[in-house]
Amino acid sequence: MKKEVRIVIDTIGGDNGAEVCVNGAIEGLKQHPEVHIILTGHEEEINKYLEGKEYDKNRLEIINTTEEISLNEPPVKAVREKKDSSLVVGMNQVKEGKADAFISAGCSGAILAGGTFIIGRSKGVKRAPLAPLLPTTKTPALLIDCGANVDAKPEVLVQFAQIGSIYMQKICGVKNPRVAIVNIGLEEEKGNALVKSTYPLLKACKSINFIGSIESREIPNGKADVILTEAFVGNVILKLYEGLAKMLLGEIKGAIMSSLKSKIGGLFIKSSLKGLKSRFSASEYGGAPLLGLNGLVVKIHGNSKEGEVISAIRQCLTFVDQDVNGLIAKGLADEAAEESLEVSANAAE
Repeated sequence: MKKEVRIVIDTIGGDNGAEVCVNGAIEGLKQHPEVHIILTGHEEEINKYLEGKEYDKNRLEIINTTEEISLNEPPVKAVREKKDSSLVVGMNQVKEGKADAFISAGCSGAILAGGTFIIGRSKGVKRAPLAPLLPTTKTPALLIDCGANVDAKPEVLVQFAQIGSIYMQKICGVKNPRVAIVNIGLEEEKGNALVKSTYPLLKACKSINFIGSIESREIPNGKADVILTEAFVGNVILKLYEGLAKMLLGEIKGAIMSSLKSKIGGLFIKSSLKGLKSRFSASEYGGAPLLGLNGLVVKIHGNSKEGEVISAIRQCLTFVDQDVNGLIAKGLADEAAEESLEVSANAAE
């Protein structure tokens, strides 16, 4: 029998309320017998959605919380002051070793603050980035960072490149992943001050396979495995990606349904379109892990539905089994040790 994996799901903060979290949790229990779910939030509301549902009551528990963290309040202040919020209580479960992972659709700023100040960064990690997988015409690419560290410093971006490379190698099985920094052109001299300062550091970093700049239009074509950027640009790319995919799929559906002739033709390509839709669905890839912490935190989209919650549970099982943050911490430590030895060797010459 597989080892039990305890996952906390924050039922407050998402656009669709506690119902999708509860339904996703129940389905997750059915699909994964090794999972134990802890729901944090308003117990009365959670029980309302559990009523009449069939699930293993020994593998689901509720922790009632009395406070909420909204999008309109300073995240660090809220995390420090609202000790009985669903987010803080849930993250403390991970910190205290009572849970293996935490999932939330709440405020990104509060999740970052909680991950940093409650769970804490792994040794050697400068900043914890949010890193979702993006669908491409080839294999999925890792976008790092997509919302956690706006205006990051060059040395932080270099470490993100290292973290992303370790992730793609160890978790996704990509050998020697290609790292590219998002830019407005391919020439080395192009870009803003941050990109220009980071580019030579990436070239000098021997632990990554840096291939240069990537223009945003080439991201969907799978030109790189690790898409490196600071959080502002990364979030713009992510939101545009999501919106464009939704619009194109909607337009395709509208064209097929526009006439009897196109409807008949649509029947012949129905299965292919379903496959295409699933490739661009958020529920296919789960959430964005906050990498480099002492525990596992996964941020799912604010408007996530049941499918995204189920995928995030599956994602957590993989991350816990592979010890993703442990691998990142070890990888960074090994790289730091190699750099130290090289510096010592050069000094001795």
